[in-house]
Amino acid sequence: MAESGMDDANIVLGFAGQRDAQTLALMSRDLIEAGLGWAYRKDRIARLIGHPEAAAIVAREGGRPIGFAIMTFGDERAHLVLLAVRPSHRRCGVARRLLAWLVESALTAGMASIHVELRVENVSAHALYRAGGFTETLRVPGYYAGRETAIRMMRLLRAPDVVAPSWRWPTLDRH
Repeated sequence: MAESGMDDANIVLGFAGQRDAQTLALMSRDLIEAGLGWAYRKDRIARLIGHPEAAAIVAREGGRPIGFAIMTFGDERAHLVLLAVRPSHRRCGVARRLLAWLVESALTAGMASIHVELRVENVSAHALYRAGGFTETLRVPGYYAGRETAIRMMRLLRAPDVVAPSWRWPTLDRH
């Protein structure tokens, strides 16, 4: 049993569908973007859910979304775009399970690293990512709506591909 008394076995992770877009958009507005305006509306979330280089997953209890995460994949780098858990289900391991699934997906996809931004005041998210193997790489003043500082964090999954310098014949000493 989790601290809240909820049974973790009743929480199921699965892919988000288009029918989830409005609910996830509202969760983003209320749980992530509060006080900043609303950038991740239904249409934007729906595009991310349907994007072939993105993974959108939902944690459900009794069919009801209680948390979600969306990550996009590049050539070597994944970007954790959004991760939220309803207050009623925080400190129950839901965010940790979402993050673990995303990390495993990034490893499977051959990503070299995962990147995320979070509000500097979001102490619990900072602790979650640190516990998940992320390190702080940079603080960006004014990142959020020109007024809030962001912390950028990264988890290195493997060494990035290094392009070898062009091969040349060694120079010969001419005496």
